[in-house]
Amino acid sequence: MKKTLLLFTALLSFYGCKQATTNTTEPATEQSTTANTNRFGASVEEGEAIAPTELVKQVAGQDSIQATVAAEVVESCQAKGCWMDVKLADGNSMKVTFRDYGFFLPIEDLKGRTAVFTGTAKQELISVADQQHYAKDAGKTDAEVALITQPKQELRFVADGVILK
Repeated sequence: MKKTLLLFTALLSFYGCKQATTNTTEPATEQSTTANTNRFGASVEEGEAIAPTELVKQVAGQDSIQATVAAEVVESCQAKGCWMDVKLADGNSMKVTFRDYGFFLPIEDLKGRTAVFTGTAKQELISVADQQHYAKDAGKTDAEVALITQPKQELRFVADGVILK
């Protein structure tokens, strides 16, 4: 049952991200812009944010946890704005997707910006197909995509809301 649910989620993620978008305004998105801050999705309490190192400690040994995290963006989806990778302290990154595709981030290079996001963190096994899909979304070459040949265990985050700084 767990594998079926994981497969369904992966397929839904793959399908949803692949869909072409012609309307740059998402009607179901709560989005406001101030001078230096963009808000997407549900409300985020910045004062509750923890560092990625603390998130890793808190999720260890847990199935999943609810958290608000502040981290540096290292990469983002250039096809639709449906995910971002944020920097972890150990040099790795964590994929952040958005609950039920309820909102998207701007399709621009977000590298180096700080994101504050709230939602659910958990460890997941990421299939080769999903890794290749995300690599294509990030604009990787066919040769770089072809180098992805093994499933990978990763810390993942499903965000309910995001603030970009």
